[in-house]
Amino acid sequence: MTKVYEAMAEAFLAEGATHVFGMMGDANMHWMNAMAERGAEFFEARHEGSGLAMADGWARGAGRPGVATTTSGPGVTQLATSLVCASRARTPLVVMCGEVGLGDTGAVQYLDQRRFAEAVECGFVQVSSPSQAQSAVQRAFWLARTASRPVMVSAPTDIQQQEYDGGFEYVTSTGLIDDAPRPADPERIRRAAEILAESERVVVLVGKGARSDDVGELVLQLQDKTGALLATTLQVKNWLRDRTPYYAGISGLYGTQTAHELLQEADCLVAVGASLNHFTTEHGYLYPMARVIHLDRADQVVTGTGRPADCYVRGDASESLRQLVAAVAAVPTGRGGTGYHTADVADRLRTADALSEPFHQEADRLDPREVILALDELAPEELPLVLGSGHQTDFGTMLFTKPREIVSNYGLFGAIGQAPLLTMGWSLARNRQPTFVVEGDASFIMHLAEFDTACRYGWPVLIVVMNDEALGAEYHKSAAHGLAADLSAIPSPDLGSVATAMGGSGATVRTIPELEKVVREFLANPAPTVLDVRITREVLSVPYRRLWYAEEV
Repeated sequence: MTKVYEAMAEAFLAEGATHVFGMMGDANMHWMNAMAERGAEFFEARHEGSGLAMADGWARGAGRPGVATTTSGPGVTQLATSLVCASRARTPLVVMCGEVGLGDTGAVQYLDQRRFAEAVECGFVQVSSPSQAQSAVQRAFWLARTASRPVMVSAPTDIQQQEYDGGFEYVTSTGLIDDAPRPADPERIRRAAEILAESERVVVLVGKGARSDDVGELVLQLQDKTGALLATTLQVKNWLRDRTPYYAGISGLYGTQTAHELLQEADCLVAVGASLNHFTTEHGYLYPMARVIHLDRADQVVTGTGRPADCYVRGDASESLRQLVAAVAAVPTGRGGTGYHTADVADRLRTADALSEPFHQEADRLDPREVILALDELAPEELPLVLGSGHQTDFGTMLFTKPREIVSNYGLFGAIGQAPLLTMGWSLARNRQPTFVVEGDASFIMHLAEFDTACRYGWPVLIVVMNDEALGAEYHKSAAHGLAADLSAIPSPDLGSVATAMGGSGATVRTIPELEKVVREFLANPAPTVLDVRITREVLSVPYRRLWYAEEV
């Protein structure tokens, strides 16, 4: 007879759970063995939350739900930060969590896992009887796919050990989802075309939901027909940059001063696959006079300004754009000029992100801007980039210019330490594609043990640690508020040597030639590598200069 944990394993495999991340404990060990016997590949992390973050990166790279696992009680609570991060990133995940015996509130590892899941923005499905073994898995994957969020499958140990009394042929969650493209309302398309015909200064803004080759071609066609600027959200920075001279870059705090000036002149904003949150609109500072055309698949989107779109077009981005491009060509335009498409605007954008200030000179410390520019030059655009969070990431967010694929963890719960873990999962999902991540020293050291995981599995990740030996964000905020900045300064070990001792490659560098040597070695032979780059604390990023000192930069 089939046990419940075996029936659950079969359902997970039917859903495509080929890779599983996490740690073993009493309450999930039988399920893990059943999965392994059936061909699933396990990746044991050193911390449950780290394993879930790796599954998050894997899901982003694979384009389908990631799977993680942990034991009951403390194993579940260790997931907290990574679950909230995945929820804010809208990553579909299914987490098989063991649970103490059903109703055993006196057990040492008892936890009300339903209430915990609710607190950390995670869906919850409990296997409360043997007959629910497979239907619970099916529902969890259905919720993960349709709501784009993490979902916990909580399986009590006593239920797992019982005999499965189901017997129906398993239907995967994909069989319950109608994913046919949603056609746009022709009346909405007509109204959007009329607004564009009446507008003089159009901006086309693309977000993560728009990134595909067919959508990109249509965006460029719309931009050409309307004389529009092209702007992006942070998550798709540099996408299509090399396809138009009218690329304005990131819309929001991380945009250039030139972009800020031009975007404020817009009288029409066309948002494609972007949520228009308050980061993108800079709390209403950008696009103050613009009418908004919003193309998205969601039933409705509440923007960061709280204003409704002037024309909301619900449907598949590719088909909606195709119809809109055709409608724009058919509607007479009242524009008297070429919109933003002038030689002056092209010249301003060409030099918008060029540095006008000299690099800071300090013995044995590098200017973080010089580091990012060197990395951008060395790393080919085919090498994906993961950006962490914190002050040091601001430099890379603004200064990387190659149109490489980017995974950004910035703003997603503001949690440090997640980016290297995401990188490991991402690389594995892309058939062990070499990938590099830029992160701070406090962030990397927080999950230093997971570099051992990368080494055990041979994941080709280059972890660039921008090391100012401090909690950089707090250091600069303290200085801005007149507090004792040195309270946030924490000495760092030689992380290059630590990486080598853990079985990988590593180096601590203090000059650009040393940095170039390590990067070239990684590119020639990709392997787990830590690049400990010692940077100065004397250079403040542009976003922080704007936020804390109101500088126009």
